[in-house]
Amino acid sequence: QVQLVESGGGLVQAGGSLRLSCAASGRAFNSYVMGWFRQAPGKERELVASIRWTPGDTYYTDSVKGRFTISRDNAKNTVYLQMNSLKPEDTAVYYCAANPIKMTTHPTYWGQGTQVTVSS
Repeated sequence: QVQLVESGGGLVQAGGSLRLSCAASGRAFNSYVMGWFRQAPGKERELVASIRWTPGDTYYTDSVKGRFTISRDNAKNTVYLQMNSLKPEDTAVYYCAANPIKMTTHPTYWGQGTQVTVSS
């Protein structure tokens, strides 16, 4: 069992930055693929970024490439999402997720979500 708790959301102006954190509790954190999803009002939840066990093994959806960076600290059982050059279209509830082997659209574990609002 893994519990995930997100923090770091908030209101920011376009062009600004936020860093989301996801603290995991439970066993074998470093054996899970970690990811960040987001869901905007009226839209489906989408995978934004994911990271496997090694730091360089990452995935980003096209709309955030070059602006967002996912990282993990296995010693702290924490995964981060650094979001720079934020745009109004990044406004959404952001969810941390964990899944064994690979990230899918239906991961095993979810956090409760944190709101990110980007004003124009």
